[in-house]
Amino acid sequence: NSGAVCLLKPLLLDVVPSIRQTTALALGRLADYDMDLAEAVVKAGILPQLICALPEENRYYKKTAAFVLRAIAKHSPQLAQAIVQCGALEMLVVCLEDFDPGVKEGASWAFGYIARHNPELSQAVVDAGAVPLLVLCIQEPEIALKRIAASTLSDISKHSPELAQTVVDAGAIAHLAQMILNPDAKLKRQVLSALSQIAKHSVDLAELVVEAEIFPVVLTCLKDSDEYVKKNGATLIREIAKHTPELSQLVVNSGGVAAVIDCIGSCRGTVRLPGIMTLGYVAAHSENLSMAVIVSKGIPPLCVCLIEEHEDHIKAAAAWALGQIGRHTAEHARHVAVANVLPTLLDIYVDTRSSEDLKMKATLKNILQKCTYLPALEPLLHEAPPNIMKHVIGQFSKVLPHDSKARRLFVTTGGLKKVQEIKAEPGSLLQEYITAINNCYPEEIVR
Repeated sequence: NSGAVCLLKPLLLDVVPSIRQTTALALGRLADYDMDLAEAVVKAGILPQLICALPEENRYYKKTAAFVLRAIAKHSPQLAQAIVQCGALEMLVVCLEDFDPGVKEGASWAFGYIARHNPELSQAVVDAGAVPLLVLCIQEPEIALKRIAASTLSDISKHSPELAQTVVDAGAIAHLAQMILNPDAKLKRQVLSALSQIAKHSVDLAELVVEAEIFPVVLTCLKDSDEYVKKNGATLIREIAKHTPELSQLVVNSGGVAAVIDCIGSCRGTVRLPGIMTLGYVAAHSENLSMAVIVSKGIPPLCVCLIEEHEDHIKAAAAWALGQIGRHTAEHARHVAVANVLPTLLDIYVDTRSSEDLKMKATLKNILQKCTYLPALEPLLHEAPPNIMKHVIGQFSKVLPHDSKARRLFVTTGGLKKVQEIKAEPGSLLQEYITAINNCYPEEIVR
C-alpha cells in the first residue's frame, strides 16, 4: 500500500551485488505472501529486470531470483504463464546447468511450481529443455536437490501420457527406481510419487516402470515409518495393478497383495485409501485374482475400514473393493457374506448422513446378485429397503427350490413369514420371486 514494490524495482539494477540480491529476496517474500502481492510484482514490470542479467550474476542472486519466480508461479496458472511469457524459463535452464547445487535446487523448485498447474505450462517447461537437466539433478549427491528434482519430474509427468513419455525418454525411470531404497523419507516420497505419475497413464508406461525391477523392492515402502512413503508406495502399486490382469498378476506373484493388506491394517485414514483401491482393482480383473485377494485374507481389513473410518470416500472405496471381490461367482460372494459385512453395508446404505457416492457403492448389488449363502442374507429380509429386498428375495427364490435344509430353516427362522408380509406389484419381478418361494412349500404352511 505504501508503494514499496515500485521503490524496490530500481534497486534490482544497483551496482552493488548484495543490494540486488537483498532486493530480490524482499520481492520474493512479498510475492510468496499472497496472490495480490504476486500480481503487483508482475504488474510493476519487475520480471524482465530480475532476469535480464541472470547468467552473469553470482550464485546468491541466481538462487534468490529463482525464489522470486517460484513465489509468483505458485499462486495461479495465470501468474505462472506471466513468468513463461517474460522468457524466464530459458534463464532457469541456465541455472539448472550451474555448478552450484543450491542454484540448481532453486531452478528445480521454480520449474515444479510452473509445471504443476496444467498440461500447457508443463509442456512449456519440457520445450525449454528442462527434463534432461532435471534427470541429471536426481543423480547429484545432494539430497535436497534430488528431492526437488524428483518432485518436479512428478509434476511434469502427471498431466498426460505424452508429458510422462518425455520424462521416460530422458531416462528418468532407472534412476528413480534405484532411489526407492534411499534412507531419506522425503526423497522416497517424491521418487514414489514420480513413478506413480508415470505409471498411471497407460499400460505401456506402467510396464516400463515394472521393467525397472521395482518389485519386490517397493513393498518395503509399505512398512516404512513415514506415512507418506507408505501412501505413495501403495499408490504406485495401485497405478500398476489397475491396467491389466497381467500386471495385477505380477503384483500378486511378488507378494504385493499380502503387503498391501498388512499396510491397510497398520494405518488409518487417507493413507489406507490407495491400498484399499489396489485390492479392488486386482479383484476386479478376474475370478482367480479375486480369489488371490480372498486367500490372502483381504476381506477382514476392508470390513474394518467400513466400521472404523469416518470419511465417506474411504468407506466408499472399501465398499467398492468388497463389491469387486464378491461379484464373480457364488463362492466369491459367499466369502464376502461370511465376513458378516452385509448388515454393515446395509446400515451405511440406509444412513441419511451417507453421501450419494457412498450409498451407491454400498448398495450390495454386486454381491447380492451372486450370493447364495442364505444365512448371511436372512438378516437383510427384516430390514432392507425395497430396492435391496428385491435382490435378496431373488437369491432365495434361486436357492430354496433345490435345497431342502435351507427350506426348513427358512420357515423356522421366520423368513417365509416375512415374505408373506411383503407387498409386491402384481406381475412384477418381485411378485415372481415371492411366488417361486411360496411354490416350494405346501399351501397350508404358506397360509
